[in-house]
Amino acid sequence: MADDVKNAPNRVDGVQKVTGKAKYIAEWKFPKLAYGYLVHSTIAKGKIKVIDTSKAEKQTGVIKVLTHLNTPKFAKGANDRSHRPLHDDAILFSGQAIGVVVAETFESARYAASLVKVTYEKETPTTDIRKNLDKAILPRPRADRGNPVEAFAKSDVKIDVEYSIPIEHHNAMEMHASVANWDNNKLTIYDKTQGVNMIRGHLAGIFGVPPNDITVLAPFVGGGFGGALRPTPNCFLTALAARETKLPVKIVYSRRQVFTAHGYRPYSIQKIKMSAEKSGKLTAIIHESVNNSSTNEDSAENMVGISRSLYACPNVKTETKFVRTDMQTPLAMRAPGMVSGAFALESALDELAYELKIDPLELRLINYAEVSPEDGKPFTSKELRKCYAEAAKRFGWEKRKPEPRSMKDGNLLVGYGMATGTWGSAWLPASARITIKADGTALVESSVTDIGPGTYTTLSIIAAKNLGLPIEKIKTVLGDSTLPPAPIQGGSFTTASVGTAVQEGSQVVLKKLFEMAKFGDYKFEDVKIEGGKFVAKDGKSVSFADVLKQNNLPLIAQQFDATPNNGERSKYTIASHGAQFVEVKVDEELGIIKVTRVVELTAAGKIINPKGAKSQEIGGVVWGIGMALTEETQVDHRYGRIMNPNFAGYYIPAHADVQGVETGFVEEIDTVINPLGVKGLGELGMVGVPAAIANAVFHATGKRFRNLPITPDKLI
Repeated sequence: MADDVKNAPNRVDGVQKVTGKAKYIAEWKFPKLAYGYLVHSTIAKGKIKVIDTSKAEKQTGVIKVLTHLNTPKFAKGANDRSHRPLHDDAILFSGQAIGVVVAETFESARYAASLVKVTYEKETPTTDIRKNLDKAILPRPRADRGNPVEAFAKSDVKIDVEYSIPIEHHNAMEMHASVANWDNNKLTIYDKTQGVNMIRGHLAGIFGVPPNDITVLAPFVGGGFGGALRPTPNCFLTALAARETKLPVKIVYSRRQVFTAHGYRPYSIQKIKMSAEKSGKLTAIIHESVNNSSTNEDSAENMVGISRSLYACPNVKTETKFVRTDMQTPLAMRAPGMVSGAFALESALDELAYELKIDPLELRLINYAEVSPEDGKPFTSKELRKCYAEAAKRFGWEKRKPEPRSMKDGNLLVGYGMATGTWGSAWLPASARITIKADGTALVESSVTDIGPGTYTTLSIIAAKNLGLPIEKIKTVLGDSTLPPAPIQGGSFTTASVGTAVQEGSQVVLKKLFEMAKFGDYKFEDVKIEGGKFVAKDGKSVSFADVLKQNNLPLIAQQFDATPNNGERSKYTIASHGAQFVEVKVDEELGIIKVTRVVELTAAGKIINPKGAKSQEIGGVVWGIGMALTEETQVDHRYGRIMNPNFAGYYIPAHADVQGVETGFVEEIDTVINPLGVKGLGELGMVGVPAAIANAVFHATGKRFRNLPITPDKLI
């Protein structure tokens, strides 16, 4: 087990963050900084007939007001259907940015923005997918596995159920913000983003400048969760305002505005037909999903893939559809597709377990996939059985009485539920520069951002181990587009991708340094790397610092470009897995559900940063609690308007909602997946949690809730 965090390194940026030395995007400034504030549409569909900015322009301190009428028209690619603010007079969704007021102070800009008057040519918006299911589009049909329709019809035991999940918003702690400055034709911009190179390419394409003339910086990001995987409107608008005013400009969203800044987890409806033999062996899974998209882009989230990959079932049919609505385009939100699909699949499996009168854990073991159900390929590693066994033992699953409403604590109903989580483990090309200095320190540089999971620490740990230096001697610099290229931080592939570049780059620079050392007849393969030295078997050693000084060098640096070995990986199936066990206590009279205990065991390859990994899994559990019990973006379909764009109406879990959470890891030895042997776990931690909670609520109350969140009004 990889649970011990006592001796694990602390977060290297922890002191900076708790003392305020870590500067987030809105804290950066340029001299003579101006402030922008957005004007938003109050309708969801139609056109702008008149936009009157005269009162705003007369206000003290106002520098410029930008609208579609005075904004330069920048070319769009033929296949680019993304929304670009101020491009024309069309309104695609409520809260769309239709103007920017630039002023000497934030307060002046905000007040002047309230004076902009708009007259619209209104159209009736369509935002309710349930009323438009007949218009659902199936973009990418997939072939059935086996004959699921016939198998379902002939099976002994079957269920036919529907589940739904509302729109949810990312709501990271840090608001979206940008601070931009043009120096002639060169742009420097601080932007809340999960990928500085993505932003550089985005702005270079719009403004027609070489990418190398744009520097994008995001040294610290206060949470992303997918909400910064695409350029948000403030990014382009801040750069535009700075160019048009010839002043540095800052735009920072309010919490209310954040709900219009990016996409969201889409509203989804999932239908599952599932059947089994009386022994519990699955015979068919038919899983269909439909989610809302926008009118300008097609977005069909893959919620059904988990039904093709998690359990051994010979007959599977899946369909993923979308309905166009007058809302923003949805966007990947932590564990996109997988957590939504798991809620349906793992809830349905629980319902089937009760029909079969088989323990829910036993049913999963009966249908355990030893190889990929889709193509028969072996897993690079899979320790899900150990996760089940150890988590069940820690939780005390054997004490569960199978009948609903059979367990109590005083006047509270007690329920036990469980589910399975899974996530992919991608490895993408990435680069890092490793520098060893004559003062005994080392520098790690990559353009990848750290959106909060502890990437600074994880990369420092990898470098320290490979360079044989204390972690205190490692400095890691990230979130700068001038540094070696790296993918966006998302999908839980950062450690596998950038971490591999750091590890392999460390070896390359050490070999170069060793060649310079002329260390007797010793070979590089025969020496140890420890304490900043090359150490031979006979005890002789030479320090890195001495080698550099002997060669009159202050440092030695090497950039390494890590490329995945997809040829070898293609022979296998790659996935992380986990087991979640949940206890709830329910007060039916008050309609209150408390998640009192969670035990989660995860198998995600080698754990590089135990403290960071444990924190990620706890965070995943908290997300799961929110998804199951509290989070819901409410839309008034008469107007296509979000009605609760604030923390007064959009409820996220508070401290009192998060009680006993125990997480741990079953380490896997995986020599194929990547040189580090790591898998993705940041999103894995939440995948099965909403289903496990819903299953526990059923066990406690005998009431099956198929529509999230499970709020007091539904319970009563």
